[in-house]
Amino acid sequence: MTISLKQRLATLRASTSGNATILVAIGMPALIGASGLAVDTAQWYLWKRELQHSVDQAALGAAWAKTNRVREGHTHWQQRGLQEFTANQRVTRSFDTNPVFTLGNYAGGIDNSIVVTATASKRLPFSSFLTDRATVVRVRSQAKFQEGADYSACLIALGKGSSTIDIGGSATVSAKCGLAALSCADDAIVIADSATVTTDSIATCGTANVPEGLEGVVTEKATGLDDVYKYLTPPDNPTARKYDCISTGKGASKTTIASLLPGTYTDLTVKCTTVLSSGIYVINGGQLDLTANYNVTGTNVMFVLKNHARIKFGGNGNNNSVTLSPMQASDFAGTAYAGMADQYEGMLVFEHRDNAPANPGHTLNGNSTSLIEGLIYLPSGDMTVLGTADVASQCLQVSANRLYISGNANLETLCPTDDTTSAGSSAAIVRLVG
Repeated sequence: MTISLKQRLATLRASTSGNATILVAIGMPALIGASGLAVDTAQWYLWKRELQHSVDQAALGAAWAKTNRVREGHTHWQQRGLQEFTANQRVTRSFDTNPVFTLGNYAGGIDNSIVVTATASKRLPFSSFLTDRATVVRVRSQAKFQEGADYSACLIALGKGSSTIDIGGSATVSAKCGLAALSCADDAIVIADSATVTTDSIATCGTANVPEGLEGVVTEKATGLDDVYKYLTPPDNPTARKYDCISTGKGASKTTIASLLPGTYTDLTVKCTTVLSSGIYVINGGQLDLTANYNVTGTNVMFVLKNHARIKFGGNGNNNSVTLSPMQASDFAGTAYAGMADQYEGMLVFEHRDNAPANPGHTLNGNSTSLIEGLIYLPSGDMTVLGTADVASQCLQVSANRLYISGNANLETLCPTDDTTSAGSSAAIVRLVG
C-alpha cells in the first residue's frame, strides 16, 4: 500500500500534462490587463492627437487674425481661433472643454504670441475599472506672430554695405517722413551723436548705429525692404538741344536769359538766369550744374541722367534761387509715356542704373531761397549733401545708392506720409513655437 502510494506520487510529480493550464490561469490576469491597457492607450492617443491638432490650428488661426489690422480679425482673434478649434474636432467634440486663449510673451517680446489650452475628460473602459475615475487629456499650443509692415521713407539708401546712410558733423536733418536703408550689413545707417536728426521712423535690413534718442523709432533686420522703382525704365527725349544764353536790351535794361526746351543735352551748366519749360531733359554724359549765381526755375520737369552724367544742385552759398518741381501725370499726356504716367509722376531726377557718375558723384547744396521738390532717384550714384547746404522743401525725397550728410548741412523735407516713397513691405509671420 505504501509502495503503491509512493509510486503514484512519483508518477504524478513526473507528469507535465497540466502545466499549460496552470500557466494560462496564472498569466490570464496579466494578459487581460495588457490587452485592456493597449485598447485604452490607443484610445487615449487618438484623443490626445486630435485635441493637440485642434489647439495647434486654433493658435495659428488666432495668430493670423491678430496680425490683420485692416479687418475685424485683429480684435476678434479669439473667435477666429475658436472657429479653427471647432472645425478640427470630431471624436473629442462631445467631452472636451472650450479652449482658453491668452496672449503670451515669447523670446523677449511682449504679448507677441497666442497660447491655447484645452482639456478633454472621459472614462476609459479598463482604466476607469481600476481607478474609478475619468481620464483627463491636457494639451497646450503656442503660436508666435509678427505683424506685416509697410515701410515708407523720404531718404532712402539703395546700396549694400555699411554706412549707406551716414549723417555726421553738425548736420541737421528734419525728415519726419522717415529714413530707410536696404542694406543688410551691420551699421547700414550711421548717425553721429553730434548730428541732429528728427524723424518718425528709421528702417534697415541691417543694423543702425544711432544716438540714444532715436533708438525708439528704429526697426532693424526689417524684411521686405525693396527698391520699388527697380523695374521702371527711365524715359527718353532724343531731340538734341544746346544751352544758350540770349541777351536782350541795352545798358541798365539789358537781360540775359536761357529759355530751355525739353530734349537731350550733353551738358547743362547754368551761365545765366535759366527757365526750363515743362518736360523731360536728358543729360547725356555731362553734368546738370545749377550752382552758379543765377536764378533757375523749372516747373514740372524731369531730368534723366545717363553715360556718367552727374548733378550739382544748389547755390554754393550764393543768393540765387533754384526752384524746381517734378512733372505730374497730366504732363505725360500725348507722349509715349502716357500709359506709365502714374509711375513717373513726382520724379524730378531719374538716373540710369548703369550711369555710375565719376567722383565726387552727385552733390546737393543750397541756400534759404532754394525750393526743390520731388524725388531724386539715383540707383547707381551717391548723393552728398554739402556742409553749407540749407535746403528746405515741402516734399523733397532722395533715393540714392548712398547718402552722405555732414558738416553744417541743414536738410528739411516736409513730405506727408501719404506722398512718401514706398520702401517695401513685409508679410506677417506666424509659426508654432510650443
